[in-house]
Amino acid sequence: MTRRKGPMTKEEKKANGRDNKAAYVFLLPWLLGLAVITVGPMLMSLYLSFTDYNLLQPPEWVGLDNFVRMFGDARLHNSLRVTFTYVLVGVPLQLAVALVIALVLDKGLRGLPFYRSIFYLPSLLGGSVAVAILWKQIFGTTGLVNQVLAMIGIEGPGWISDPNTALGSIILLHVWTFGSPMIIFLAGLRQIPVMYYEAAKVDGATTLQQFWRITLPMLSPIIFFNLVLQIIGSFQSFTQAFIVSGGNGGPSDSTMFFTLYLYQKGFGQFDMGYASAMAWFLLVIIGVFTAINFIASKYWVFYDD
Repeated sequence: MTRRKGPMTKEEKKANGRDNKAAYVFLLPWLLGLAVITVGPMLMSLYLSFTDYNLLQPPEWVGLDNFVRMFGDARLHNSLRVTFTYVLVGVPLQLAVALVIALVLDKGLRGLPFYRSIFYLPSLLGGSVAVAILWKQIFGTTGLVNQVLAMIGIEGPGWISDPNTALGSIILLHVWTFGSPMIIFLAGLRQIPVMYYEAAKVDGATTLQQFWRITLPMLSPIIFFNLVLQIIGSFQSFTQAFIVSGGNGGPSDSTMFFTLYLYQKGFGQFDMGYASAMAWFLLVIIGVFTAINFIASKYWVFYDD
């Protein structure tokens, strides 16, 4: 098919204009949703972050007072520590488990679609209230874990009620929902040319050497993609901490996530101005982590070109 050179005729411009109008008509519901549901509330929350607003009285402009308050808020500092621990420990563990399972499934197991569905199921349910309640029952003082330990003569602690293990139980729940990155890893593994492994075998490379020299470099763009998505999602985690901890941050605020503290401030204490400022602070944190990942990707992510 050859492309005609020269400017478009009036008829072609009219036809092109009609096509654009039709496209905008189909895009109109999405554009309205973007403006009303996303952009509008974001701009409103930005304005409220500079005000004192309790939902009952008109917002009162206070400038940067809400952001200054964060420097002296000890519970906010603790929530940041808990959230950073959750992200920096939970995300690498989840991606490692997802990659290992994907490598096993990539070997061509019989009934692969069944196993793929079973392993993906926790990702569909991991953020739900039902699974969070189930997790609370499993790791409760008289839960399934302690019942199993009792069979071998071990008295287990209250995993959720103990400040030393409460956060770890929620991190374990996060690791358990490895299905989504696993599916993406599996798709990436299927795209690696087999000839690379065949050439490595001819050269005498071991399985471990093939993994380090071929699989990881070829899979690095997929790892980077999963890493960015999981970090963003982990910073926004709320349901698990809210249900498992009963909405109060757990023992000694050991599971007081930043989003949970934001919820308490906004909808528990009706300090909506401060909550809005916290939301924008969280946006900045996520933006910084994402930017760091993109900058660091130059040194470990490899593309075909």
